[in-house]
Amino acid sequence: MNKKLSFTLLKNPVHFLALGFGSGLAPKAPGTFGTLMAVPIYLAIKDLELSLFLAIITFVTIVGVFICERSSKLLGVHDHPGIVWDEFAGFLITMIAVPFDWLWLLLGFILFRFFDIVKPWPIKSVDAKMPGGLGIMMDDVIAGVFAGLCLHSIIWLSAYV
Repeated sequence: MNKKLSFTLLKNPVHFLALGFGSGLAPKAPGTFGTLMAVPIYLAIKDLELSLFLAIITFVTIVGVFICERSSKLLGVHDHPGIVWDEFAGFLITMIAVPFDWLWLLLGFILFRFFDIVKPWPIKSVDAKMPGGLGIMMDDVIAGVFAGLCLHSIIWLSAYV
């Protein structure tokens, strides 16, 4: 995507959000850059009460279904690589109830990217079979759940080592 087209896209609020405030326009690894953009969001909400943290994730996920659906239709491509709002939701899900530590943040980032890229069952199946904005969001939601479960297991095990 050329620079002029990129800036034109970002003028549309739907694309601005779906493209992760522009992070999804990275020429290589847009999902990784989208997840990097989710880190400051996590840092801003990490100290909130769990119920409010979960409410924000729910909002980001539900709104994401509509944003991703609309953006993909406008772009004419289902799950365009530049659409990274789903990475925001997936990474935030990974970090649910994780005690703050830079190590856990880094490990959460790595685990989420691993599950989002490798797409083990059922992530790959959901990605392939679920249409529209819900399909765009759900594979990252599931990747976030898997990454979060792994991260919590590692944190729990580290307490006994």
